[in-house]
Amino acid sequence: MNKILQEQFFVKDLSDDQKHVITDLNAYIKQGLSGKQSSVAIIEGAAGTGKSVVLMELVRQYMTDPHYRTSLVVNHPELYKAYRDLAASIPNMHAKDIRRPTSLINFAQKTHQKYDIIFVDEAHLLYSKSEPYAHYRGQNQLTDLMALAKVVVVVYDFEQVFQSKMYWDKDLLYKTIGDHPHRLFSMNFQYRMVANDDQVAWMDDLTAEKPLRPFPDDSEFEFKLFDTAGGMFDAIKKRNQEVGMSRMVATSGFPRIDGRHNVEMDSFNLPWDEWDPQRTHWAKREGSITQVGTIYTLQGFDLNYVGMIIGPSFGYDPQTDTMTVIPEKYSHKEIFKKRKDIHFSRDEYKTFIANVLNVLMKRGKYGLYLTAYDDALRHRLLELGTTK
Repeated sequence: MNKILQEQFFVKDLSDDQKHVITDLNAYIKQGLSGKQSSVAIIEGAAGTGKSVVLMELVRQYMTDPHYRTSLVVNHPELYKAYRDLAASIPNMHAKDIRRPTSLINFAQKTHQKYDIIFVDEAHLLYSKSEPYAHYRGQNQLTDLMALAKVVVVVYDFEQVFQSKMYWDKDLLYKTIGDHPHRLFSMNFQYRMVANDDQVAWMDDLTAEKPLRPFPDDSEFEFKLFDTAGGMFDAIKKRNQEVGMSRMVATSGFPRIDGRHNVEMDSFNLPWDEWDPQRTHWAKREGSITQVGTIYTLQGFDLNYVGMIIGPSFGYDPQTDTMTVIPEKYSHKEIFKKRKDIHFSRDEYKTFIANVLNVLMKRGKYGLYLTAYDDALRHRLLELGTTK
């Protein structure tokens, strides 16, 4: 089995919190398998709480047992690659049972297949509207999955919602579930990062446009501020040579320069990550050290160190001493697509953009290196970094 993927998704020493959640989920699944109506188990937690670790323990238990007809679906192309890699290395688990949600729904509806359990990772990426260009002509993928299985186990993080076509909040989730039996399994403990609760709260406060404060320096988590992206890249390359899995990441909004749409700032100039049909996911490919990662290649994956460039769509307000979100400078227009059933306000679009930054900052297990494109924001962060 791939060592990096095994370390991320299959943990030998589960925490007591994770063991309790798995025990409760097992009891709920067994109850749901004998029910007359399909039931939903909702695993909810923020980035880094180990939701995928808990899910994969259940996947390994049920998807290797021939008594159950099961499937694992995920609407994230890089995670899809990773899970199929894992399946090839687990006895009695089959890569063909891991699919993208549209693929599973279309296949099952065409062949009249039914399942005992469908597991859904990153369920906040399920389409909540029709997307004909992606060959999905239903109205809500969770509704369709519930119609196919006795039990649907879904992993949700409502703070990882970034696009209108994949919009979810708790109201929409419970409206979609309707009168089906369901239970929420909350995971409110930090698992990925060695950062403590106050350090995680600093990241949350930053993206929530709360007054800035020095980063708490009271754990083994390494936090460094940089005046230049070029200097930060040198530090990330050094970390990558030392411990591997260290990458540069950024949020959208960088202008095109001479026809190039790279991430360019001071001496730093690298292209964005690229979708690649090869099986190895972006975070693991050695060549990705010369690209800039985004939410589309990194959501759901662990890194050791993250070099985070806060892009041009974030600024600074000296009157409130807060980082601000500027949707007009966010260049990835997919986030702003309109839909007929829901109207999104400017504040909601700001939340989508802030969520991207929040999740990317939390990719690193051991450290976060940080700089900002906006001069005023970068200078204020550096000022706070020298006044600890």
